[in-house]
Order: sequence, then structure tokens, then C-alpha cells
Amino acid sequence: MYLYLNGEFVHQKDAFISPFDHGYLYGLGVFETLRVYKGHPFLLDDHLERLRHGLIQLNISYSIDREMAENIINELLQLNNLQDAYVRINISAGEEELGLSANPYVKPTVIFFMKDIHLPKNQQKEGRFLTIKRNSPEGSFRLKSHHFLNNMLAKREIGPNPKVEGIFLTEEGYVAEGIVSNIFWVHNNIVYTPSINTGILNGITRQFVLECLRKLDIPFIEGFFTPNELLKSDEVFITNSLQEIVPITNIGNHHFLGQAGNVAKQLKDLYEKSRHHLYSRHQL
Repeated sequence: MYLYLNGEFVHQKDAFISPFDHGYLYGLGVFETLRVYKGHPFLLDDHLERLRHGLIQLNISYSIDREMAENIINELLQLNNLQDAYVRINISAGEEELGLSANPYVKPTVIFFMKDIHLPKNQQKEGRFLTIKRNSPEGSFRLKSHHFLNNMLAKREIGPNPKVEGIFLTEEGYVAEGIVSNIFWVHNNIVYTPSINTGILNGITRQFVLECLRKLDIPFIEGFFTPNELLKSDEVFITNSLQEIVPITNIGNHHFLGQAGNVAKQLKDLYEKSRHHLYSRHQL
């Protein structure tokens, strides 16, 4: 596969970064993952906006606009002979001297990765509460950053089965999020989802789903909820940019509607229609 690295398109075997990159040494970097459908990068504006906020938080001086991002993605699609793809935009602090720095990073390492993506349609998953707790954000809000040990330990806890998603609880015992997803559930025709004040990542697909709920006039509540409140629900589903909206069939002995869930079905229908027409959740 070809990728974009600091202004050049190179084959992956020819791509190298410095061992002095502070993204490698200290985890100073942010990334975004998104889907490209038939050459169209879905919700690109929203991903770039979250990326911008993350760069500000890490004191990395870099900006990328939609036109630049689209040009890079389009070139990679051609080089890799793809129309539908997984894209990761990765920006790390860049090469500096050893030691922590209080100065802005002005020479970041910028990489666009791309690969083919094949996910089964109408997939469902089993949910499983994790024993490892969701760590608190390193700063004032959770970044989609290189600090991924909490997620890696959680993945090791549930094992490699792709049909199982681990569900984090906070240290206080509230429902947080999945290992690589946000979580929603439905009870008495109301949708519930954890507040970002629990310390979760404010997922791009999470935000888009909330906009979809508004458009569909489906009431929802963001807040602090216990596992028992989640387990009383009729349907549960998780969201992320790669897998979209995935129903949960069960958590332990508690079973839910899965693919038969009406709210998830409405959201999936609107999501599918939207990805062919929209560039941003704000245009919904």
C-alpha cells in the first residue's frame, strides 16, 4: 500500500520516521479514522475539526483544510486502486531533542494511511462488561491520541473475537464506552447514551447519530448511568466511524433485540442515505 508522509506519496516499505519523534518517545500525537465510500470521505469536516482541537491541546502547530485532505485521499485512492477504504490521518509532534518540551511543535510528522475495508453487512455483536476501568482523560477532554494502553489492555481482556465488544465502566461504576466505540441503548422509546462528562471520547459517529435522532424526533438523554440501567433496555447498539451502527445481541444473560431493534434500524437507514449526500453532520 502507498501512504502519504510529510508531503510525499511513498510505498509502505519505504516509509520511515525518526526515533526522536516525540509521538514515539512521549505519545504526543492525534489521529482520525474515517470511511471512504465510492471515493467520498464521509464526515471529513467533522474529523478535521476534532483533529484541529486535538492539535491545539498538544501544542502542535499544524493545520490542514478540507481541500488538502481530499487531494491527499484522492491521490491515495488512485495509487492503491481503491474506491472504498479505511483512512487514518495521523499527526505526531515530530522530531525534537530528548526531553520534555514546553515549546510548540512546529515540524510535525503527518501521515495518511489507507487500506481496503470489507465488513459484513448487518453485523451484530455481543457486549461484555470489562473489569479494567476506563482511565480518565490526560487533559481537559479525551483526545483520539496515541495514548491507547487502556484500550489495548481491555482488548487483551476480552480476546481476539471480533464479534465481542468490551464495555468500559468508569472508576465510579458508570457506563462509559466500548473499546473502540460509543454505546447507546433504548428503554421505553427513549435513547440513552453516556455523557462526554464521564470522560469518554466524543465520537464523530456518536455526534452524527445524535443529529439523526433529532431529525427523526426520537428523544434521547445524555448522562451518568449504571450498568443495571443499561441492562433494562430493549435494544443496545454501538457506533464508530468504521463499523457504523452495530446492534448488541446480549450482555451476559441479558438479551436485546439486535437487528430487530426499531431505533437502530431507523438510524442505519438514515445513516446509509446520508453518507451518499452529506459532507458534515451539520448539513443533516
